[in-house]
Amino acid sequence: MANVKEYSVEEKLAALVNLQKIDSKLDEIKILKGELPMEVADLEDEIQGLHARQLRIEEEINGITEFINQKQEAIQTAEALVKKYEKDSENVKNNREFEAINKEIEMQQLEVKLCEKHIKDAKEEISEKAISLDKAKKAIANKEGLLSGKKGELEKIIATTEKEETEFLESAGKARTQVDQRLLASYEKIRSSYRNGLAVVPVERDACGGCFYAIPPQKQSEIKQRKKVMVCENCGRILVDNDLNDAVEAK
Repeated sequence: MANVKEYSVEEKLAALVNLQKIDSKLDEIKILKGELPMEVADLEDEIQGLHARQLRIEEEINGITEFINQKQEAIQTAEALVKKYEKDSENVKNNREFEAINKEIEMQQLEVKLCEKHIKDAKEEISEKAISLDKAKKAIANKEGLLSGKKGELEKIIATTEKEETEFLESAGKARTQVDQRLLASYEKIRSSYRNGLAVVPVERDACGGCFYAIPPQKQSEIKQRKKVMVCENCGRILVDNDLNDAVEAK
């Protein structure tokens, strides 16, 4: 059976410091990118929504246009019937037939007026839709301009940091395999609790390097001995002495 190497507390702490320094480097790159990745994603979502809105308005305009065409055809049909009935009225034999034809003519004339009203209302609706469509197109052009600028900024940052970020991501992955699993779980939990991502901090000027809470001399002495993992009573961060912190470089 293979022997599993037991790491000393000092080695475990050194591994944690190394991981913290690598993660801090990655955090610096994220800070450099700022909110740009999120802004780019939000703009892309907005543009997608505006395109969907534009398509919907265009479909509505097409539907109204088709409705107008149907009403224009109905007018043509009604006018043709009016002409037919007027011609038929020349050959009526009695008043009853004459009144019936006149009634049909009136009905078709009313149909023409009703269709004309529908066309007028529909054209007004198209005008309103056209204004909305124009606004949507202008909004898309504006957002696409903003997106282009944001993407340009982000691409410049990525171009200057991509290689470094890739190397640090690889290093972080390796560093995590070298940290005691229980300590790693604690490290990740502490790190996620603070915006600056600091879970392992040195004692500086007799205080915690994370929250600046005063560390008693006796506890500082124990931290320097590196015999056990010590945490800040105030913020819960893992504490290391300055010499160990300075001795470890992010690999």
